[in-house]
Amino acid sequence: MNREFQHNLRGGRSIRQWARDTTGSFFKPPFPWRSTGWDRQECCEKLFRAPVCYSATQLLPWAYEMVRYRKRSHLVITVSLAIIMIMLFFDKKTNLPLVKNSLCRGIPATNTITPLKDNRTFIIAPYFDNRKNKMIRVISVAHHKEVKELYCWFCHPANGEIYISKAEIDVHSDRFDFPYGATDLKCLEPKDWEPHFVSIHWSPEGDIEQLPLFEIRNHDPECSLVEFTVCISTMFGEYNNVLHFVQNMEMYKILGVGRGVIQQEQSTNGENPKDIGYYGQITALNDCIYRSMYRSRYLLLNDMDEIILPVKYPNWKTMMQNHQVQHPKAAVFIFENHIFPETVFTFSDPFNISSWRTIPGVNILQHILREPDRKHKVNPWKTIVDPKKVAQTSVHFVLQAYGNKVHVSIDVAFVYIVRFPYRQSFLENPS
Repeated sequence: MNREFQHNLRGGRSIRQWARDTTGSFFKPPFPWRSTGWDRQECCEKLFRAPVCYSATQLLPWAYEMVRYRKRSHLVITVSLAIIMIMLFFDKKTNLPLVKNSLCRGIPATNTITPLKDNRTFIIAPYFDNRKNKMIRVISVAHHKEVKELYCWFCHPANGEIYISKAEIDVHSDRFDFPYGATDLKCLEPKDWEPHFVSIHWSPEGDIEQLPLFEIRNHDPECSLVEFTVCISTMFGEYNNVLHFVQNMEMYKILGVGRGVIQQEQSTNGENPKDIGYYGQITALNDCIYRSMYRSRYLLLNDMDEIILPVKYPNWKTMMQNHQVQHPKAAVFIFENHIFPETVFTFSDPFNISSWRTIPGVNILQHILREPDRKHKVNPWKTIVDPKKVAQTSVHFVLQAYGNKVHVSIDVAFVYIVRFPYRQSFLENPS
């Protein structure tokens, strides 16, 4: 980290001012936390448990430094899955299970990903799910052939009673032929008491004190704090599209996002990153659904370079209110991807701002020409979902839902994506 950035963090020229000097004055939407009725500092103290709050624009110099650091450090990535990083609203709960007054003496899981000793199963988090059957759904990654049997160990916190339930191992169908896939471990709860912690083991026999202990989430649902949460698919490799990242974050805020979740790859041990369900992106999206189930009215499931862009409405809220009235039983709204080639620029270029040219990444404001559809080719999709009505999702579509699926017309909204074009004729900017 350079000296100027360190000085800003220590109370010199503010990061906000530095970001403005760096990016110009284009990004000035209101901070999302003002809708809570709290001022900035109250928001940080009550929700974030942090001394400082930042907007996406303020994060630009941090992101730039992060990219520079990653290039210098040459990190070796072995197994990748998602670190959940909340950009606009942070998790109110800590990640450490509180077991001080409990007779349960497992090993509290402190990492985002916990590998079991079989080295073929990776646990993310367990969630209470009573929408169909009263059960615990454990979001995880497992080898689709080699993991045959797993058990949920529940411990009564008051008397230490152990209840063991054999898990139903449900590897998601959309595995893309990788050996590991997003997996739901489904375990029935004890009938006479409500567990708050669970351990996962390959055998019904053993010592629970030697097993990892996970706190069960969603037992006490929170009210919906925000209207929209965006779940960004896993960012992997040498990601350095900083300008695009910041512009998309600001667009999300303008369109109505209240909370953002970004999955950044994490190294653990032993496997090719792609083999773990293609960098764990499907598992990360499913975890985002359950983590946000009682905290957000809608979730947007898309990649970092994509924006679900309303055409007929000024923002997501107005669009979804109208569509929900038209389709009251809908759980999933599907939007078609359309590419705006990064090789084709606008003829008139009012947004070719000099201070942005030194920032790595694509300036989306320079790309407003859409690549025509290809004959006999179906464009990919992305979705807006009601998290309370979704059981499983893949990257481009929902696998299981408790409700209808609605395809939204391109005249209403579409997925705007700036990337390399499919057609050879768009490889060069037209004269």
